[in-house]
Amino acid sequence: MTPHFNLEEFTFSNTAIRLGIDNTPTEKDKENLLRLAEALEKVREVLGNNPIKISSGYRSLKLNRAVKSRDTSYHTRGLAVDFTCPRYGSVPNVMRAIADSDIEFDQLILEFDSWIHLGFAEKDIKPRKQKLVINKQGVSLYI
Repeated sequence: MTPHFNLEEFTFSNTAIRLGIDNTPTEKDKENLLRLAEALEKVREVLGNNPIKISSGYRSLKLNRAVKSRDTSYHTRGLAVDFTCPRYGSVPNVMRAIADSDIEFDQLILEFDSWIHLGFAEKDIKPRKQKLVINKQGVSLYI
């Protein structure tokens, strides 16, 4: 797909394997995944060209339901990814670097100080640039 990202990284799921769920993206989802991979190349640059470790990318609707996520999740359209970048630094440091960059994300969420959720808007839709924190206390705006 791009120099540092391949389709398998975005579609691999231990949960899908364990439950026998087909996690094959549609052609439209593949187009979105290509846009996502291209955006992650920019994220990687912001993070000092350090490797990004994807923990969750594309999810078929059935897989998304199996992990108890909402049907409206951008993961189901190939527009969101959960990741860390350990060589860059802590997850909050990764969040700050992306939040302070000029990357045109739709949502940037620091989840439980453990990973970053990064979502992008559909093509030709203006990104909201939402910055949020999710923890045991709930959801709050990232400052």
